[in-house]
Amino acid sequence: QVQLVESGGGLVQAGGSLRLSCAASGRTFSNSAVGWFRQAPGKEREFVAGISRSGVNTYYADSVKGRFTVSRDNAKNTVYLQMNSLKPEDTAVYYCAAGFSAGFSPYSDSRRYDSWGQGTQVTVSS
Repeated sequence: QVQLVESGGGLVQAGGSLRLSCAASGRTFSNSAVGWFRQAPGKEREFVAGISRSGVNTYYADSVKGRFTVSRDNAKNTVYLQMNSLKPEDTAVYYCAAGFSAGFSPYSDSRRYDSWGQGTQVTVSS
């Protein structure tokens, strides 16, 4: 198992930026595919972004493409989600998740992930 801790959430005005971090401990983090998901009140959890083990391949939901960037630093056991041009509809609890299965796909399927963080709140005011 790997333990994941998200940080970096907060309150920001529309058009602003935040950078979320997902710090891992335990099982070798560099062996995991990582995804970011979010859940707004009264809505289902949805895929936001994903990154492959090496960091070469990244994936995004259409709603965040061009605004969010996912990256990782395996030496620091950390994955980042840079969020720019934030909108009120980005308000949600953001979760990171790690998956270790070979040939990990699709990143958007939350059932594929083995470990989840506790989430960090992002609130975007209009």
